[in-house]
Amino acid sequence: MAVLRAAAGPVPTMAAAWFAAFLLAFFHARSDALLIALGFLGAMLAGLVGLGGAVVMIPLLLYVPPLLGQPALDIHTVAGITMVQVAAAGVAGLLGHLHHRPIRGRLVAVLGSSTALGSLTGAVVSRWVGSEVLAGVFASLALAASVLMFLPQSWSGLEAGEQPYDFSAPMAAAAGVLVGAMGGMVGAGGGILLVPFMIYALKVPLRSAIGASLGIVLFSGIAGLAGKAVTGQVNWLMALALVAGALPGARLGASLSRRTPAGVLSRVLGVLIGIAALGMWWDVLR
Repeated sequence: MAVLRAAAGPVPTMAAAWFAAFLLAFFHARSDALLIALGFLGAMLAGLVGLGGAVVMIPLLLYVPPLLGQPALDIHTVAGITMVQVAAAGVAGLLGHLHHRPIRGRLVAVLGSSTALGSLTGAVVSRWVGSEVLAGVFASLALAASVLMFLPQSWSGLEAGEQPYDFSAPMAAAAGVLVGAMGGMVGAGGGILLVPFMIYALKVPLRSAIGASLGIVLFSGIAGLAGKAVTGQVNWLMALALVAGALPGARLGASLSRRTPAGVLSRVLGVLIGIAALGMWWDVLR
């Protein structure tokens, strides 16, 4: 009976549903099946080490399809479909967090509104920005994320519990606009940069920062998606395939992260993301 209960749990059920969707896509269009698989892999790795999905997903989408004989995706297309995934993941993550605890309103209001404004602006402007510039923006974000992945995952020495705090609203708003604009251009939510910013610069307790980041990324993801959509930068069928893989992948990664020591994986993934970012900079500068 215990085996049957385990097999009927949420993770095996989602894995079975994903596998069925993958098989259907594989026999219909192998390019769609590849997007589902990459969405699943990228979101699982991101969930396993506590990253925002886009920083893992974008290099996978840019570099893996040509290696497997599929047409290469340009960075405008990749940015459009990953923004859909960011928005979907933001909704799912926020709902899951609200099930356990509320999110502090003022921090989310200030950072969320400024990040959304920056994300919307960056997403709209990206329609007329060259591929080299977008690649450079993402490479910069990815290098920053790569460095942050080598910081202690427990944020050692920082208070992890709930406690009263205050923060500089002007500083938060300025950072939100900057991070949001960069993320909106390349299809990322910016959570990987906002969490350490809230902890180290704004002096927000760890748990509050993580909870607030979910709401902030939701706002930036939806605003960025709106900007990409109104300027015709989203391939919705490709985005649907990516999200179909990413949602169960993120769920599985989050579940495995509670059972797996992710320190080594985080550093390996940080090195790989850093190499991808340096490779993109090399291509841009050439």
